[in-house]
Amino acid sequence: MSAPVLLVIAHGSRDPRHAATVHALTARVRSLRPGLRVETGFLDFNAPSVPRVLERLAAQGAGDVIALPLLLTRAFHAKSDIPTVLHEARTGLPRLRIRQAEVLGPSPLLNSALERRLYEAGIRPGDRSSTGLVLASAGSTDPEAIAVIAEIARELRHTGWCAVRPAFASATSPAGFPRTEDAVQALRAEGVRRVAVAPYVIAPGRLPDRIAAGAAGADVLADVLGASLELARLLLTRYDEARVPLARPASLSA
Repeated sequence: MSAPVLLVIAHGSRDPRHAATVHALTARVRSLRPGLRVETGFLDFNAPSVPRVLERLAAQGAGDVIALPLLLTRAFHAKSDIPTVLHEARTGLPRLRIRQAEVLGPSPLLNSALERRLYEAGIRPGDRSSTGLVLASAGSTDPEAIAVIAEIARELRHTGWCAVRPAFASATSPAGFPRTEDAVQALRAEGVRRVAVAPYVIAPGRLPDRIAAGAAGADVLADVLGASLELARLLLTRYDEARVPLARPASLSA
């Protein structure tokens, strides 16, 4: 039995850097697992769309597809948009068996990717005790997504940073997370000697640019997670986790 196709579902953006980063990430996934068919579909702005990819796979005789949301938290897109698109595809393409994988976060691999970007931006391990960290995510009004970001900030605080503050690039959340620039200023007001901003986002675009603008008062601005090795490994981890139920009936009948 051939392995299920991995369909990476990205949000899409008018910013060409977004799609370029997504494609670089999927190329890295292919390099880690040669022979695995990896496709990319977008919800908006970019081609090919998710329905078009699924139609093409069905026409080519594909059987199983694991649809993996390229999302860091379970918010609106993971709970509503993507399930709706996949439900419509299952209805219109009944021979195509589609399983939705879990979102990427939270995961220790994401924390490792975040730290890699900070080190690349100039942070050294010995700097943590005198550096305040702003964990800047895109933002959400979903309570589950907000709780995940808050928990990641708490986890990072226990790794040696003198302070960690979550922040949102979009409007202030119901949890009261500040904007990036306000979090930077708050750390300065508390007497933190050095401030670093770590974008907890995958690809460049409008909101990451807003994070960068808000980090103007910081000493260090890390890059987005991008096509990091850790992120590519995490995609394969989520793929394998979703693949287990597909393989179970065959193993039981053996």
